[in-house]
Amino acid sequence: MRSIQLISSIALSIAPLFVGADEYNHKYAQGEDVHFYVHKVGPYSNPQEAYSYYSLPYCAPEHETISTAISNTKGNNLFNQLRSNSIGEYLGGHALRHSGHMVKFAPKQSTFSESCTTPKPLTEADALAFAKAAEHTWVYQMYLDDLPIWGVVGEMIPTGDGKDDELKPHVYTKRTLSIKYNKDRIVEVDLLSEPKSLVEVKAGTKLTFETTFMWQATTNEFHSRFDKYLDQPFFKHHIHWFSIFNSFMMVLFLMGLVALILVRTLRKDYAKYGLIAGLEGDDEDDDEEAYVDDNGKTEDPLMKGGAGGMPNEDSGWKQVHGDVFRAPYLLPVVAAILGTGWQLLALTLGVILFAVAGPLHGEVHEDRGEMQHAVLFCYCFSSIVSGYTSGSYFKMYNATKTVGRGKSTSAGGSQWQLTMFLTVMMLPTVFVSILSILNGIALVYQTVNYIPFLVIVKVFLIWMILSVPLCVVGTLAGRHANVSGADFPCRVNAIARPIPEEVPFHGKPLNLIPFAGLLSFGSIFIELYYVLTSLWNYKVYHVYGFLLAVYAILTVVVSMTTIIVVYFCLNAENYLWQWTALASGGSTAAYVFLYGIYYFMFKTSMTGFLQTMFYFGYMTLISLTLGTISGTIGHFAASKFVRTIFGNVKVD
Repeated sequence: MRSIQLISSIALSIAPLFVGADEYNHKYAQGEDVHFYVHKVGPYSNPQEAYSYYSLPYCAPEHETISTAISNTKGNNLFNQLRSNSIGEYLGGHALRHSGHMVKFAPKQSTFSESCTTPKPLTEADALAFAKAAEHTWVYQMYLDDLPIWGVVGEMIPTGDGKDDELKPHVYTKRTLSIKYNKDRIVEVDLLSEPKSLVEVKAGTKLTFETTFMWQATTNEFHSRFDKYLDQPFFKHHIHWFSIFNSFMMVLFLMGLVALILVRTLRKDYAKYGLIAGLEGDDEDDDEEAYVDDNGKTEDPLMKGGAGGMPNEDSGWKQVHGDVFRAPYLLPVVAAILGTGWQLLALTLGVILFAVAGPLHGEVHEDRGEMQHAVLFCYCFSSIVSGYTSGSYFKMYNATKTVGRGKSTSAGGSQWQLTMFLTVMMLPTVFVSILSILNGIALVYQTVNYIPFLVIVKVFLIWMILSVPLCVVGTLAGRHANVSGADFPCRVNAIARPIPEEVPFHGKPLNLIPFAGLLSFGSIFIELYYVLTSLWNYKVYHVYGFLLAVYAILTVVVSMTTIIVVYFCLNAENYLWQWTALASGGSTAAYVFLYGIYYFMFKTSMTGFLQTMFYFGYMTLISLTLGTISGTIGHFAASKFVRTIFGNVKVD
């Protein structure tokens, strides 16, 4: 993918996202420079605890060459100079620096080595740094022609002197890069650390590091060079396929349950309410529709109901027809949540479809920062969706009274501005608050995940120039949309109907909402495992077709469960269905976060304050995002359901 980066570069006047023709098309002439970058080093068990590669006292050979791909160069030495990284790379923690090695493409001498010696003897601090890296299994990452390479810093080896075999820290001083190429392109890079090169780390000694580059011709195709990183057996395991099948069966079960309970029950309700309306009218006739009992049998209407054999209309969902379309409590907040939810729906669907279409424009895992650019692009241009949905929703309920806890307030003109403000600020405020804390921690620990201030300014300008205006335009368009309270099937009564306090267990929202969230979570938790494993265990997620299928399954499951919850609540004469629908779908977030705690404790070996904060910070964002999406889906399904059932009853 280069299209998103190119559009972002032109539209936003961002620094060039590409660093040169050769690195862009990955084609080289014999003897041409191939830049060899270093990325990070840190504990294997803590992916976010990643430091600059040269935070360890490594050395590199010096060269008198200046490259246009390197920024902030000082003099002619490439060593540890920062590459011109894109916004997406910085957001993804990919701040690459030059290794100091000058690599030539397919030289006549197929094998050559470069070595260097630490300019000064190791200090106590240097020796402790290497010892810590060896003890905690630190790994480093490098890039050659955008292909990632991993290596281990060192090992703990027993001294072997017969005195309890104490473990001593050793570092690898020799490594070999095997580079395979097909014509003018690099297709594979492997790194091998030589065990015989392990040297004990001691203060006061100098270390000599040697890197050997071996070039080999191959017939492997360029388009398959990332296949080795994808771990096909893990992602396409039969359990993964079984989880999709299991979720699909759950969808069929829930759809059947809705059809069995709701359609049949509603048919009985329509017959009952239609009969009551006929009995209360002045034009009764003997051909009236028979009453349908609980078993679907027809019976004499005069033999049913309360005293005197008359039908009983003292309870049921029809009784709240004058309140069911009353504006929810805190209408601007509900409108802003729904607007944000629809934006996240558009954003996630757009990013997933973009990733699924990888074979057409380039796989997203092949370019650093690609996914981050796609998210930025989709977020900015989906802002108009959030504005329009929140504005139109507010207008629809603006004429009705907001009821909550026995109090009633009217939405004045200032409520428009409040709705617009909340829609613009709600999502950024949550994300910026959490990410600012994490960025501050990264700055204190001096990790590569720290986002520089200039990048933050650029992202802020993107938000101000694109996202905010589009959200405001969308809100104004929604305010003038052709929707109003008159579109509701039933008019809203002037006085709110009291909600019964004595209702059965299945009529209380707090009793039903947890079950709805559990069913929704059950349809996605296997895929959630694969996503979390990709985020925290060095896996490259690439099965976006699975993700799209699970996304569709989640949509159906949330819709079905929310409809069931809302129906039971309406049947208990609780007409505050808007917040119930939001909570029913949004409760999925609680289970996702609880699963995140389980995953942290039993599926990872993460330790330390930094890694723990990053893990739970990101899990909070993931849970809130998924909860907002699910709540929006549930509210949409419940809204369609409520409009449908009340649009088919006769109201006096």
